[in-house]
Amino acid sequence: MPTRTSLERKKMGKLKKEIFTIEANRELAPSSWLLTLSGDTSAIAGSGQFVQIALPGKYLRRPISVCDREGGKLTLLYKVVGAGTDQLSKMKTGECLEILTGLGNGFDVSASGMNVLLVGGGMGVAPLYLLAKELLSAGRKVQVVLGFNKDSEICLEEEFRALGVAVTISTADGSRGVKGFVTDAIHTLSEPYDYFYTCGPMVMMKAVCALCPTEGQASLEERMGCGFGICYGCTVATVEGPRRVCADGPVFTKAQLGWGAPQEGGKA
Repeated sequence: MPTRTSLERKKMGKLKKEIFTIEANRELAPSSWLLTLSGDTSAIAGSGQFVQIALPGKYLRRPISVCDREGGKLTLLYKVVGAGTDQLSKMKTGECLEILTGLGNGFDVSASGMNVLLVGGGMGVAPLYLLAKELLSAGRKVQVVLGFNKDSEICLEEEFRALGVAVTISTADGSRGVKGFVTDAIHTLSEPYDYFYTCGPMVMMKAVCALCPTEGQASLEERMGCGFGICYGCTVATVEGPRRVCADGPVFTKAQLGWGAPQEGGKA
């Protein structure tokens, strides 16, 4: 299993500013929306990258993780949390959006072993969907843990199951699946894993890294200004010094983040 601390990842390529057309914009769960667009996706290298959406009347673009990319179709999962995402949720089929693509360094699929665990919380489940497809294409065995506050907030469960992967759900209130957090759900897993990938709230990812005895990768979220490394507004601390989430990440290894040293063995 690789022990390097630096990733040979899908590197941020040449940025592209393109016009995308909305094909569908539907609410999957309260305040959670799935946006499907058509346009030039050639700058998107793979899972873990993100796009920046320009909205009329808004100065800053909205960064959103790539949920899926296939041919000329782009899928984004987003949550309405402010005026910008509320405006986005009201846009209709046929309307157009100016989007920056080719942003961020994504997940390194080649670093994993054969048995992989994906752990997502809330909107953090979004980039793990495309990652699961990539891992399956690479011949990996994948199991997924998805965590939400309650049953009504669950997103993408059926989409993951349709890929043929094992899915374990946790809800904080116990309304569905394992009661508690994703870490509680990980304890119930019967299948071993030798690598993990995680995305979600920072406190959740730190707990996952501390619990899982293997090496892994985490996709971070921070408020962004430019989205491509100029403003340094999304800088985070790593064991290698300050790093920009937008340009150096958003994906970092567990070792880079210093969130718990990997141990021997392949099962939590």
